[in-house]
Amino acid sequence: MGRDELTDAEWERLRPFLPVGNGRCGRWRDHRQVIDGILYRVRTGINRRVLPERFGPWKTVQERHRLWSADGTRERLLQEVQAEADAVGEIDWDIGVDSTVVRAHRHAAGARTSPPPAPRTSKGEAGCRRRTPSRG
Repeated sequence: MGRDELTDAEWERLRPFLPVGNGRCGRWRDHRQVIDGILYRVRTGINRRVLPERFGPWKTVQERHRLWSADGTRERLLQEVQAEADAVGEIDWDIGVDSTVVRAHRHAAGARTSPPPAPRTSKGEAGCRRRTPSRG
């Protein structure tokens, strides 16, 4: 088990909330391997096609991630794990964010910029631009 993969304790917390196959659609690849692949992609930001082989086929990881996001399984997993952790007091909901240290570019705050310069013209007519020969 690498550092990018779920620990046994983390896996045991997730396992009860994962969907089970209905027997009609064939056998699913191991959920743990696929979840490790999804988490690896999210953490590293890599392209789905360059997923390391230890996580299985990239198409399987991509499809399961897409399916679980679309049908609400991913959101339900998060809610269930948060509720379980909150019940035993493992989550501290009293988090404060100090926005005084956030820096932004002056334009992000709506600072005015100087008006754009008027276009240069050859004869002083508005909107007419001087034609220059190409340098090709």
